Amino acid sequence: MVTASISDYGFLSDCQTAALVHRHVSVDWYCPLRFDSQAVFSPLLDPDGGHWSIRPVGDFIAERAYIEDTMVLRTVFETSTGRIALLDTLAMGHTERGHHIGRQVPHVLVRQVEGLAGVVEVVIEFVPRPEYGLTIPYFEATAWGVMAHGGAVGFNLLVNGAQLTVEPGRAVGELHVRSGDIAGFGLRCYRYSARETNLLPETVDARAELENAVEAWQSWTELHHGYRGPYTEQVRRSALVLQGLTFQPTGAVIAAATTSLPETRGGSDNWDYRYSWLRDLSLTLRALWVAACPDEVVRFFDWVSHATRNQLENLQIMYGVEGERDLTEHTLDHLDGFNGATPVRVGNDAWDQKQLDVYGEIVDAIYLLRDQLSNPLDDQIRQLVLTFANRAAQRWREPDAGMWEARDQQRHYLTSKVMCWVALDRAIKLAPRLGDDAQVEEWEQTRDEIREAVHRHGWSEEVQAFTGAFGSHHLDASVLLMPLVGFLPASDSRMRSTIARIGRELVDNGLVHRWAGDEHGFLICTYWFVECLALAGEIDRSIELFEQTTAYANDLGLLAEEVDPRTGELMGNFPQTLSHVGLINAAWRVGEVQRRQTP
Repeated sequence: MVTASISDYGFLSDCQTAALVHRHVSVDWYCPLRFDSQAVFSPLLDPDGGHWSIRPVGDFIAERAYIEDTMVLRTVFETSTGRIALLDTLAMGHTERGHHIGRQVPHVLVRQVEGLAGVVEVVIEFVPRPEYGLTIPYFEATAWGVMAHGGAVGFNLLVNGAQLTVEPGRAVGELHVRSGDIAGFGLRCYRYSARETNLLPETVDARAELENAVEAWQSWTELHHGYRGPYTEQVRRSALVLQGLTFQPTGAVIAAATTSLPETRGGSDNWDYRYSWLRDLSLTLRALWVAACPDEVVRFFDWVSHATRNQLENLQIMYGVEGERDLTEHTLDHLDGFNGATPVRVGNDAWDQKQLDVYGEIVDAIYLLRDQLSNPLDDQIRQLVLTFANRAAQRWREPDAGMWEARDQQRHYLTSKVMCWVALDRAIKLAPRLGDDAQVEEWEQTRDEIREAVHRHGWSEEVQAFTGAFGSHHLDASVLLMPLVGFLPASDSRMRSTIARIGRELVDNGLVHRWAGDEHGFLICTYWFVECLALAGEIDRSIELFEQTTAYANDLGLLAEEVDPRTGELMGNFPQTLSHVGLINAAWRVGEVQRRQTP
């Protein structure tokens, strides 16, 4: 089996679903209609998962890049006989622009081959395998291309400028592409039961769809020109990735576009990240605010309110992109997994965990965006603040699963206590806008109790650092959040000692591990470390570490969840929301510290 590399993949999005395209331009992951729907191309997780490849015959050199300020991918192939370009995009709606892109999309995967020089022989293979590879469709040749159907899913592959031949289980074709030639393809997936009513045969104008996608994405990027900090190019690309991971009809942000890409090589920590964690939502909103885009606030809180409506007392940490609550996990035993890493999981049982940090993350997001909210707060947001502050006050003494979602036992995780403190601290500051129901005196008392408990039980004299859980002597990089949320300044003697200890014991080749024994560097923790160094006055070291960390991105600027410190290989689900959030916030923090140091 050929070893696959996560860094080989490019990311396409229409803000409702995603596709991953290998650098040799095979579509190896595509879940039509919704991020978490069943994949119709999934060789990312099994060699028999189908694919859609368009590539030159024989040897070639490939270079790729996104068209500026878009998620439209352009790959140029150079062969001994000529050059061609392949452009890939998920089609965007023709009417929605700016903040509204992706709300109404046609659900079409568009590919276009262009001849640039000479003559290049190109081979096309269209091999869909619905239901994560379980189904082999039946194919029919049509006047407009190819129709295929199998199980509950059907396909129209619309072709312009090429001819495909139907074979059992696939469609294939060859082209001799000369300079100036163009061949376009549009793949429309649909529920088989709907094919007669709303998906009649039609032609595809790939060039028009590509131009429209460029215009749509650039209309969104134009709203983000207000960022004036360092590393502008990386921040803008990360902001685009975050937008691409947003399910626009609701505003929910998924953690990543994939399931079961392993955290460790050949390991079993393989999770489905195609859902929306409330933690990721709040951190993403902060990152987009940093990238000069506070305008998504109303829809963000509308989604939180919708997902939690009548359930605030039983808050979940995560939901489906349309607010689904039951995300029960199961395994796909017929799949071999990415480079043999099993099990492959669909669903995520973390939905049923207790994580107390969520209260603070949501209230902190509301406080951050207070200037964009009404005064007094409208009832929906007011109830979120009141409920989550009161729940934090009532439950902060309880153990929970923690932000790393431990599946063995609940503990008194330090960051859970700190984020309960954040919920109360921000609610107190928002109290003048909350009305008579704000319990300020009780909140202030409980906030002080939490602070005292963290100092008493979260500090280890033996380690000379704050540790991951009360009474523990084990370092945990999650405590780097403390200065970032204002619990303690980075200049505090205990915090400085903690940062130094983490730097000595959890940093390997510039990457921060979550705890001792964690095999790979965790990118969000590394970016938190960058922020802490900057706040502690070590600006040169923080800049060096930021640049070293960001260099692990692939050639398209995309980051996974983790990095192998020995090889630099990206690990975990991809692209990863929290990693790009960390990049944006760390770049902004470095810039803010530099500005304060400038006379």
